[in-house]
Amino acid sequence: MDSSNASEVQKTKIETSGELDKIMYGYTSEVNVMEEENRILRETVTNLKNELNKFQTLPYLICEIKDIIRGKAVLSLKNGNEFLVEISTNIKKESLRPGDFVTVHQKNLVVMDKIDISARFNVEQFVIIDKPETLWSDIGGLKDEINEVQEVIELPLKKPELFRKVGISPPKGVLLYGSPGTGKTLIAKAVAASTNSTFIEVVGSELVQKFIGEGAKLIKELFDLARSKAPSIIFIDELDALASQRVDIGTSGEREVQRTFMQLLAEIDGFDYLGDVKVIGATNRKDILDPAIVRPGRLDRLIHIPAPNQEGANDIFKIHTKRMRLDKVDVKKVISKMDGMTGAEIRAVCTEAGYFAIRKNKTSVTTQDFLDAVEKVKAIEEKNEEYLHMFG
Repeated sequence: MDSSNASEVQKTKIETSGELDKIMYGYTSEVNVMEEENRILRETVTNLKNELNKFQTLPYLICEIKDIIRGKAVLSLKNGNEFLVEISTNIKKESLRPGDFVTVHQKNLVVMDKIDISARFNVEQFVIIDKPETLWSDIGGLKDEINEVQEVIELPLKKPELFRKVGISPPKGVLLYGSPGTGKTLIAKAVAASTNSTFIEVVGSELVQKFIGEGAKLIKELFDLARSKAPSIIFIDELDALASQRVDIGTSGEREVQRTFMQLLAEIDGFDYLGDVKVIGATNRKDILDPAIVRPGRLDRLIHIPAPNQEGANDIFKIHTKRMRLDKVDVKKVISKMDGMTGAEIRAVCTEAGYFAIRKNKTSVTTQDFLDAVEKVKAIEEKNEEYLHMFG
């Protein structure tokens, strides 16, 4: 009996031990799961606190350092105000230089950190990455003008050794002027497509900024960009928005335009050599340009882009109708009706003639469609010019 009791006791102990192991294993597993859940919850709370702190933190201002005086910084804000402020101990004062950009606290303007900004403006936005597909063959009626542009812009960039051998310096720039719609911008697009140079396009009004000195800085950085990416071409469209004749009196805005214009003059013909940087200006109002921009040494070559003559109109008409399906069109008759029209107006006639054919549910354009289109475009032009006679 003693042996049987002993065996039963031993069996009971083994069963009890197995149950305890199971309980301990289950408890350990549950504890591990709870600890993992607790860890995840703690991380979530920490992340939420960090995000909450970001929302509660005031934004920093970006200012420019004008000078360092007795361990303090003279800051220049964008509105023109200047302040003498403290510098945080987290920054080495020796690393700060005039012209550096820093972040400052909104309330007391204490300098918090130095930031690396190589340029004040994003001048890279003016660089044409995808060059236009306009070819010289797409421009009609301007053979002489195209030759002049190629001589001034393309030839010095493609064959500079010719100018060195002859012993002359090529022109720095060219001004294209003429009535609206004659093809000035189209020529600039063809230049961009025909050269391997960096093409920088900017409108004159984009160079005029709100605050004092901002426009001049933009001009300087634009030309610095052109020099760094030379050979390059800067095309300034609507130049009259920036380079109109200077006057002695005017508002503060007009004076800021004049400051920007003077910086442009200094960049074109200043101490810094332009090198392989060419400037193309385009305007409809040559009569209001300042004489300083069109004198020799700056925009040397002045090229008038006229309205096309009969032969030129015929060339432009062929360019814009080469993909159209024509039905025995009397070209001479149509061209005679378009006397005095610019290239843009001839293109508008071709487009309107296509619309007249579409309205009649036709797939080809006839002579009558073109004649109707000419009358429509002329009527639009006459309506647009009514304001000229409003005051007698």
